[in-house]
Amino acid sequence: MLKGPKGEKRPADVIGAAVMVGKIATGEIEDLPPDDGKDPAAKALGKKGGAARAAKMTPERRAEIAKKAAKSRWSR
Repeated sequence: MLKGPKGEKRPADVIGAAVMVGKIATGEIEDLPPDDGKDPAAKALGKKGGAARAAKMTPERRAEIAKKAAKSRWSR
């Protein structure tokens, strides 16, 4: 269930949702994504590290990792 900017649940009915969208659009209330508690700079560096790791890997090694992941995923 989605939650509003102050942690309240979003309205499930169409009219209530439309009123909330109108309030967000006019700036009466602010709609921010929930804070996941992680440092934004650390998240950005993590994305860079994954891309760098993938660029260094050979296609054979990537295929090997993908096969292992698929086997683990579908063995359940």
